Amino acid sequence: MNFHVVTIFPEMLISYLNESIIGSAIKNKIITVNTYALRNYTTDKHRRVDGKPFAGGPGMVMWVDPIVKCIEKIKEKIQKDYNKDYLKYELKKEEKKTKEKFLVNKKPKKPKILFVHFNPGAEKFTTNIAKEISQKYTDIIFVCGRYEGVDNRVSEIYKGLEISIGDYVLTGGELPTMIMIDSISRQVNGVLNKINSLEENRVSSHKVYGRPEVYKFKNKNYKVPAVLLSGNHKEIEKWKLDTNK
Repeated sequence: MNFHVVTIFPEMLISYLNESIIGSAIKNKIITVNTYALRNYTTDKHRRVDGKPFAGGPGMVMWVDPIVKCIEKIKEKIQKDYNKDYLKYELKKEEKKTKEKFLVNKKPKKPKILFVHFNPGAEKFTTNIAKEISQKYTDIIFVCGRYEGVDNRVSEIYKGLEISIGDYVLTGGELPTMIMIDSISRQVNGVLNKINSLEENRVSSHKVYGRPEVYKFKNKNYKVPAVLLSGNHKEIEKWKLDTNK
């Protein structure tokens, strides 16, 4: 799974995505996350990528031209990477003859690109959507809006998924992008050490307990529920279900 992020602030994503499980998945080449600094694709001498909206109003609108130029470069990169991997796959068949080692053992999937457009009035993002995306697409392109928003012609040109992460307003699309990358990546085989780690695939509770069994704080004992210490798996599962109600 390959993620491509068009943003004015690529540094915002680096600190989060390079840590923990997502960072390990990137290091192990299970997923890739590429950021593209939008200002590198503008023809404006001041490197501006936004301006006042037509018909007036507050705020600034991100221009369509630099975004389109950036996306077209991303599409070229996706195709070149596929062609390169396919060539390695074909050469793998001749490995015994050439005595050369190639990294691509499996036939690469043909690129299937999803364009994600954030829209506060759109369908809410869910784990089921994350699962569907992880199974259907090889590459996802996010455009991180700022200010008043992105020129609507971007979504007219690149029709894709319009999505919302909640009924609130943020200053930009970088946080929603990281949320979706995190959620979708968890559905990619190999990102989590064990498939059972997916809470949505097992009976789990919003309440969890670890050591010690009894924790004393200000003369009061806080105990782990007895059922969790019982070893009775049927009762434990019932307790987990009950706590989620």
